[in-house]
Amino acid sequence: MPEQVTITVDGTELRVEAGTTVAAALGLAGTTSFRRSVRGEPRGPLCGMGLCAECRVTINGAAHCRSCLVLCEAGMEVQTDA
Repeated sequence: MPEQVTITVDGTELRVEAGTTVAAALGLAGTTSFRRSVRGEPRGPLCGMGLCAECRVTINGAAHCRSCLVLCEAGMEVQTDA
């Protein structure tokens, strides 16, 4: 059985397999909008490899983290801006 880790997303605990990217974890939780554009439009993952930066979230207090490049760790706190 794969190891599970618990992260907190916008105040809600989420259990995922260790090694899951934050973007994938948010997607599995049903989140499609990770942030808002300067005009207020919803944004989410586009390229999945860190080039577009549309998947930016705040992780453990650090803003503008590209969630498709960060692996979930136990106790991680993620905030979307959506």
